[in-house]
Amino acid sequence: MSKMSPALLDAVAFAARAHRSQMRKDRETPYVSHVFRVCLIVRHLFGIDDEDVLTAAVLHDTVEDTNTDYDDLVERFGATVAAWVAALSKDKRMREEQREAAYMQTLASAPWQVKVCKLADIYDNLTDFANLAAKGRKKALNRSRQYLDALGRDLPKQVKQPFEIVSKLLSRLS
Repeated sequence: MSKMSPALLDAVAFAARAHRSQMRKDRETPYVSHVFRVCLIVRHLFGIDDEDVLTAAVLHDTVEDTNTDYDDLVERFGATVAAWVAALSKDKRMREEQREAAYMQTLASAPWQVKVCKLADIYDNLTDFANLAAKGRKKALNRSRQYLDALGRDLPKQVKQPFEIVSKLLSRLS
């Protein structure tokens, strides 16, 4: 992808509107910066320039954290992107333990595109690590390890380098 596509630019604007009132845990940083960074990590750190993957990266939290639903994404960005975002979304109707188990099972069997987006999400969350209290850092490290374990099963070739990058960062922080 040599230039920004209109579809990706639309996804960036969509994500900005969807997350407009949310803040990161530091209560100073607009939340939307996280989804923008996840997209940038996929593109510039992991070297993946597929438009649909970048679109899913920037939209990865819209279903889970906003009032956007799956049908909104299908209509605007297509069934493939919507399915990937759905796979990246936890079902908040479930109790936490069940929700996390189901989510990890989804990640383990997800297509490589979803795995790459989740790895970028983990990477960004780990780089934002300093803004968490000690208890939050411990929980974030444990969750990141669990997600990496799930993502590392049957690792497709497109995911090997991103997986190594995130694994090294997690090791340095542990």
